[in-house]
Amino acid sequence: MKLKQICVAMALSGLVAGGAFAKEGGDQYPNGGENFYAGALPPPGNYFLNYFGYYNAKLRDGDGDKVQGASVRAWFDALRYVKVTDTQILGGSWAMHAIVPIVHQTVKLGGTSKTVTGIGDLVFSPLVVAWHAGSLHWVAALDIYAPTGEYKSGDPRKSIGANYWSVEPVFAATWLGEAGWEVSAKFMYNFKAKNKDFRPAPDAPKMDYESGDEFHVDYSACKRFGPWAVGLAGYYVKQTTNDKLEGETLSSALGPWSSGRKGEAFAIGPSVSYTTKTGTALMAVWQHETQAENRFRGDKAWIKLVMPF
Repeated sequence: MKLKQICVAMALSGLVAGGAFAKEGGDQYPNGGENFYAGALPPPGNYFLNYFGYYNAKLRDGDGDKVQGASVRAWFDALRYVKVTDTQILGGSWAMHAIVPIVHQTVKLGGTSKTVTGIGDLVFSPLVVAWHAGSLHWVAALDIYAPTGEYKSGDPRKSIGANYWSVEPVFAATWLGEAGWEVSAKFMYNFKAKNKDFRPAPDAPKMDYESGDEFHVDYSACKRFGPWAVGLAGYYVKQTTNDKLEGETLSSALGPWSSGRKGEAFAIGPSVSYTTKTGTALMAVWQHETQAENRFRGDKAWIKLVMPF
């Protein structure tokens, strides 16, 4: 592997986090995954959610410019189960959930690409609590990400999983106005553990790579017309701590990245949903990343199904 490719691979090691839904710039969480009713947990019962989508993007450096020969294209399908109980905690409804993601992705690096298919990093939470007060609804949770996805040390093109554990406190809120307006937001902060199996090249020794912690938020604003809703939805993500290799902050000398390789991105796009009389909802969202630094930038399309059973 040439020096330039090794530098890109080092950056990609923190970027390919197949996690929940493919390459997301170090994210195990699929930014933009929640929009309508993000903070409004449904009544006690069992619910199935399916997230199906496509992501196509090119890697950006510390100035937001394209990194030649580095891109990702991925299809994803995530199966989620949510259990809302009758038990009350601090006056709120106690719930739990789990997500099993399936990813089919192609990563191009240095002019060559690899395609892999498999299960990504599992997401689960035994502690979700939701409250309701008139038009305002809010949720607090603690999500846990497990490194169950395939990880190929030394070749990020073949990796789906991030190869590290992480925990994420969550707070989401939804306001439902009487005139049919809705504003929702989901705020998260991701604390990442180390990847102890990182190699900058296939024949290099293993090293400790620590991706920086991140703040991110999904947001949505829409107007409802009977069973239909139309609006805008997107996300913002900001890495708050430096990427580190063997405990040392990554230097900008290792590639076209700013020191510490702190990533940042913003996305926005149209959204539409339809809800049946039985409570089944179908949502479609397209999100365009208008700017990104030290991470991938592209377009993401979602079809989301929410179904009680």
